[in-house]
Amino acid sequence: MSQHRAEDTVRRATAAFNSGQREQARRLCEEGLGREPFEPMLNHLMAAVLFSQGETRPARSHIETSLEKRPGNAAAHLLAAGIARAARDFDGALVHLDQAIAIAPQREAFLEKARTLDQAGLRSLARAAWQAVLDVIPQSTEAAARLGRLAWEDGDYAAAAILLERATASEAPAQVWFDLGLVGQDLRDYHGAATAYRKAIELKPDYAEAALNLGIVLQELGDLKSAMRAYAQAYRLRPQMFGSIAMALTSAPHGRLWLDEAELRRSLGG
Repeated sequence: MSQHRAEDTVRRATAAFNSGQREQARRLCEEGLGREPFEPMLNHLMAAVLFSQGETRPARSHIETSLEKRPGNAAAHLLAAGIARAARDFDGALVHLDQAIAIAPQREAFLEKARTLDQAGLRSLARAAWQAVLDVIPQSTEAAARLGRLAWEDGDYAAAAILLERATASEAPAQVWFDLGLVGQDLRDYHGAATAYRKAIELKPDYAEAALNLGIVLQELGDLKSAMRAYAQAYRLRPQMFGSIAMALTSAPHGRLWLDEAELRRSLGG
């Protein structure tokens, strides 16, 4: 295959991939690789297509072929790192990330390294990596959210609140609002916790854990009627939460004693 022909195939396959036509992109890559199985650009793109379809093992094979034929490509190392992380090969992912950073120290590489250290359970290294990201990218919601979660897990609720409020100052996913709710609960800021849980549910209507915790903080505020609505929502979303709901209702200062399980289930809409 001529270089021009390979580039043309890559261009067409990339256009198909970017427009959501992944099978078309895959067919174009397969056709090109059938003519030139070791062409690095096609192997790189094929790896990206396969990875997007959840086919980690063949994706890894293709990206390794690409790097073998075209070493020193930062984008290929970054993709290889993402594939390795998905396969839970954290050591392999970190090797690729360090190589990508050495070649071209881009923000995405530092973000991916923080994610990898975090997923690998290397808490102190992950915390340092996320802090480095936040120092360079102060607007990074992800870095602030992860540092906030780590602070909460360490019991440093005041620091966690500052970081999670920073994360939710801009657009943030439901999980981050949920974490802010947890921090509010631990700080006994039940109004703040309720607001955070409501936002989490607004963003993710099937968030059963947020509905359950919303019921708990509303109960702490003495608003049992609203708490029961939240518990009913949690129960509808996940009936297995019945035991947790019953325990919360009977153990909180503003709860009720339910002697009849069937009556409680009826009250929850079950």
